[in-house]
Amino acid sequence: MSSDIHPEFHRQLGRGSKEALLGQRAVVVWLYGLSGSGKSTLAHLLERSLHEEGRATVLLDGDNLRTGLNSGLGFTEDDRRENIRRVAEVAKLFVHSGVITICSFISPYRSLRSLARQVIGEEDFLEVYVHATFESCTRRDPKGLYQKAAEGKVAHFTGRDSVFEEPDQGFTGLRLDTEHETKEQSLDRLLGAVRPRIVRAG
Repeated sequence: MSSDIHPEFHRQLGRGSKEALLGQRAVVVWLYGLSGSGKSTLAHLLERSLHEEGRATVLLDGDNLRTGLNSGLGFTEDDRRENIRRVAEVAKLFVHSGVITICSFISPYRSLRSLARQVIGEEDFLEVYVHATFESCTRRDPKGLYQKAAEGKVAHFTGRDSVFEEPDQGFTGLRLDTEHETKEQSLDRLLGAVRPRIVRAG
């Protein structure tokens, strides 16, 4: 760190005071999976459900952030890593403001998910794998990306040109299977995992 940079974290109002004001405990819910797996749909449903319960939330979506904060990044391995690092740092800021933060990003490599967890912190990180096979996502193709990839119009396409790494056997997060569950069933399971973590002690 440069000697000309002087962080002011120690003088800022603490996270506990902000959580007390909002009446909740903040957490990052990190949904990831192939394009078309249903992670964005579930992220939006989760945000609306929590809002209706009186919770303060923010939703960070991959496509949205790539139109602004990360507009200069591509889809090489280095750019994907920088994309996730920036998102994790932003999510950490929201958590320290007491806000439940929902992230929806492909996050194709285990190392990227590990990076996000490291930046945000183990206690504040709920990892949610939204599973659907490449074939199923190809049939859904809600954004037309799979068709464009097949025509050679999309470079570094995850699952085709670029690898997607599923969680390893030691995975302790939540796995949602959108091929065999309805979105309502997946949402119920997701809420069941989130609700206990956002209750503020005392």
